[in-house]
Amino acid sequence: MAEARPTQHHTPPSAGRDFAAFLTALAGRRPALFLDYDGTLTPIVDRPERARIDDATRAAVARLAALCPVAVVSGRDLDDVAGMVGLDGLVYAGSHGFDIRGPGLRTQIGLEYAPALERADSALRQRLAAVPGALVERKRFAIAVHTRLVEPGAKPAVAEAVRAVAAGEAELRVTGGKEIHELRPNLPWDKGRAVLALIDALGLGDAVPVYIGDDETDEDAFRALAGRGIGIRVMDRPAETAAEWSLGDPAEVRVFLERLAGVVG
Repeated sequence: MAEARPTQHHTPPSAGRDFAAFLTALAGRRPALFLDYDGTLTPIVDRPERARIDDATRAAVARLAALCPVAVVSGRDLDDVAGMVGLDGLVYAGSHGFDIRGPGLRTQIGLEYAPALERADSALRQRLAAVPGALVERKRFAIAVHTRLVEPGAKPAVAEAVRAVAAGEAELRVTGGKEIHELRPNLPWDKGRAVLALIDALGLGDAVPVYIGDDETDEDAFRALAGRGIGIRVMDRPAETAAEWSLGDPAEVRVFLERLAGVVG
């Protein structure tokens, strides 16, 4: 595996404003796109079910999918994100890559951790029942605790509850992101490893993997693609990132995808 690209607190050059330079990085090779969902194809919203992809972005993704490989890699459950995107023929990697489905492809990692997740889900709901705004979302391969609607003063207590529950379940580990705490199977598996596995499974060795994402969990993919692909972080302010490029928000992502479809076509 290539040496990991160092993270830096900065804003990388814009793949939108410097589109010609981005195309130079592709060097005339076919891209293979890996797209996060929340915060990338849709704006971040207060409740997960309200994150709806708009028709223009869906059309851009569909157009690209007819021209090059496209996978959606999300922390959401597989069926959830596939239903949200609503496009057949794509590869969908749900639960940060623990659950993958595509044409001729089906992979699930960590099914044996279901009992531990079930116990943790019950414990978290009991601990957080009295915290207004705390949303516990049970996924097949993870438990997400959303804090966007929690009062700032109560957020440390939510984080402590998640850590306490995790401490009682050796089979699970805590990860995080924007206003979210997650418990996942304690396995060496993440979005980065899932993307590398998909590159091999789909025979994409001749393509340039391009990963677009906005959150800490997407940094695993940026690091995994160091030296063999291109990472684009969706960010509206400087942050630590291993991505070489940036886009400001989901609206810029849509425009970028539309322009890329024009070139790939």
